[in-house]
Amino acid sequence: MGRHFGRRRFLTVAAVAAAGAAVSFLPNPFAADDEKRNKDEKRNENVFFWKGVALGSGAELRLFGVDDRQAADLVNKVLAEVARLEKMFSLYREDSLISRLNRDGYLASPPADFLELLSICQEMHTLTGGAFDPTVQVLWKLYADYFSAHPDAETPPPQNSVDEALKRVGFGKVSFDDREIRFAEKGMGLSLNGIAQGYITDKVVALLKANGVPAALADMGEIRGFDTNGKRTWNVGIRNPDDEEGVLANITMKDKAFATSGGYGTVMDKAGRFTHLFDPRTGVSTPRYKSISVMADDAAVADALSTAFSIMDLPLIRSVAESRRLKVWLLMPDNTLNEIG
Repeated sequence: MGRHFGRRRFLTVAAVAAAGAAVSFLPNPFAADDEKRNKDEKRNENVFFWKGVALGSGAELRLFGVDDRQAADLVNKVLAEVARLEKMFSLYREDSLISRLNRDGYLASPPADFLELLSICQEMHTLTGGAFDPTVQVLWKLYADYFSAHPDAETPPPQNSVDEALKRVGFGKVSFDDREIRFAEKGMGLSLNGIAQGYITDKVVALLKANGVPAALADMGEIRGFDTNGKRTWNVGIRNPDDEEGVLANITMKDKAFATSGGYGTVMDKAGRFTHLFDPRTGVSTPRYKSISVMADDAAVADALSTAFSIMDLPLIRSVAESRRLKVWLLMPDNTLNEIG
């Protein structure tokens, strides 16, 4: 998240109404007539579409069962909620709470949302055996600075520099309660790139439900759909990382969240050998898989685990997936798609 809050788009999504009519949500390579389909659905049922920018990248909402006036008010509420949370979690902003924490090493009287997100981080850290760890910001800075100074380098930063950075990595070195958040080591830093977009997506969904929206699909960097009547499903397509117009698999999602991570989404060097997906235990930044997709009840969990699974072996991924009743899709280096759950 040091360079930007957003990540590369990996997904295509289509909404499937109870009657079975498919409508494109994110750009769908199989639907050149998206605008016509949107108009057709607008005639068939009360649905409102919004596209804009949130968290520094494209964002979209599809709201069902509300009129245009209600929808416009809801969009304003969503954007206000996103702005409120971005002021806490975005490293792209120097005035955010996380930027203050990283500069000072502590943050007094943290807001409830910050503590809630750190509690989820702690849960994910334990669940993945330390593979999910938001204190990797120091590794991000090391790699970014190194390749900025050595743009043609074909090797990672010197091992002694990596070892020194690793002394300031470890979520166990972060203490937090309603009085303060504090780092145990000077020079530590948090990066919530692997979970904040999912958390904010969950908050947007909670806001829509609290305002009486019966069904919606929200994309604030991660995707979550719901239908209080339990009828609507969403088709999610995993894109081919080697072909922006290709789809490797189409998955049906019902009242779930979906997230995909891939190292090639943000690379550190020109050749793309080193990525933003760091192993917090070794400092290595080369993921095991080309992409990782996770379907879960909550977008924060899907987001965090799609990040952590990038550096975990198959038996541990399978164990976590079974314990949390997840569905996982791993795109292997040979371009085969391995489905778990």
